[in-house]
Amino acid sequence: RLHGAVGEAPVYSHLNHGVEFYTFPLVVRRLSGAEDQVNVVAPLELLECCGPLERESELTVLGEVRTFNNRTGVGSRLVISAFARELRQEPGEDENRLELSGTLCKTPSLRATPLGRTICDMILAVNRRYGRADYLPCIAWGAVAAQAADMRTGQRLTVEGRVQSRVYTKNDNGVLTDRTAYEVSIMRPAEIEEFLVHIPR
Repeated sequence: RLHGAVGEAPVYSHLNHGVEFYTFPLVVRRLSGAEDQVNVVAPLELLECCGPLERESELTVLGEVRTFNNRTGVGSRLVISAFARELRQEPGEDENRLELSGTLCKTPSLRATPLGRTICDMILAVNRRYGRADYLPCIAWGAVAAQAADMRTGQRLTVEGRVQSRVYTKNDNGVLTDRTAYEVSIMRPAEIEEFLVHIPR
């Protein structure tokens, strides 16, 4: 569930099984004041039912988190998107909330930030219908990070969190370019089999 402001009007993305899909950024403000820019993908029919979407239109998006590798530039870049099942133009508080249930497909990596905060990186494979899966980079902080570091590949877990974006600078042979990385920030594990205890709300 997302609620925020439309960053740009929808533009054509692709055609799949005769259905036109469009994409647009949704800007969601955190409590800290920082902003996450989430890619939203929606079928044309859903956009037509929702009404015209313009820059800064307030919008609620209900749907699923999906990933794909964008190979249109140099190399491959993972893009996380919100695949819209429902769109509603309505006022409200900014919201960025998701629940994922999947399988840990890479050994968690525990590290410390330059400021000394504990952080754990992991990749969660979430199955779709028809045998496909989305591979989502996830990060956990503090006590949750320390617990996640004890998990093993192949373990199933359900987590709650948000989709977040961050801008970083990449050095390509002396040329500095700004890039945007997308990841799931885990707020709490809702259920982690065998190893992690439930962390109260």
